[in-house]
Amino acid sequence: MAYELPPLPYDYAALEPFIDAETMKLHHDKHHQAYINNVNAALANHPNLAALSPDDLLRDLAKVPEDIRTTVRNNGGGHSNHSAFWKLMGPPQTPGIGGEPTGAIANQIATDFGDFESFKKTFNETTAKQFGSGWGWVVLIDGKLKVITTANQDSPLSQGHYPILGNDVWEHAYYLKYQNRRPEYLAAWWNVVNWDEVNRRLATAKG
Repeated sequence: MAYELPPLPYDYAALEPFIDAETMKLHHDKHHQAYINNVNAALANHPNLAALSPDDLLRDLAKVPEDIRTTVRNNGGGHSNHSAFWKLMGPPQTPGIGGEPTGAIANQIATDFGDFESFKKTFNETTAKQFGSGWGWVVLIDGKLKVITTANQDSPLSQGHYPILGNDVWEHAYYLKYQNRRPEYLAAWWNVVNWDEVNRRLATAKG
C-alpha cells in the first residue's frame, strides 16, 4: 500500500512567529510530499516492502534491493523523519509546548546534562555544526541521552537508535525566515518543542 502524506496536527500558521506559515506550507505540502512520491515509485514493484512501515524499512536497509536502496534510504528517511518532526512541534504558549521540559524527559535531562540550558547548548552547538543538509537528534545510548547528527535524510533508526527529539536543519526548514542564520533558527525552535510527544517517544525508546 502506498504511503500517504500525514496531515499537519495544527494549522500552517500555528508555529508563528518562530516558524512561518509559508515555510510550513512548502515544507509539508511540497518537500514531504516529494519524499513520499519518490519512495512510493521506488517500491512500486516490491509490494512486500511497500507493506512495511517506513521505520521498519530504515531499520534494515539490507533487505531493500541494491538498485533502489539509496532512493529508499533518502526518501523513506525523508518521510519517516518529517512524520516525526511535525508531531515534535506544536503551537507556542500551549501547555506542554516550548519552555522548560516536564515529566520523564526533564528528569533524564537533569541526570545526563545537569540542567536544561546545558542540554539545549549541546544540542544547538552540535546541530549548528552539521555540514550541509541534515538533522540534529536526541537518542538513548546505553540508557543516556546523546545528541547526534545525521546527513541528508538519514535516520537514526538505521543506526539502531530510536529518535526521541529531532530538528531539521535542511535550509528549506528555515531559509525563508532566517536566511543563512541556522543558529538563530535553532534557538527559536525550542519555543515550539512538544514535550508531551518527546516524553512519549522517550517511553518508547526505553521500551
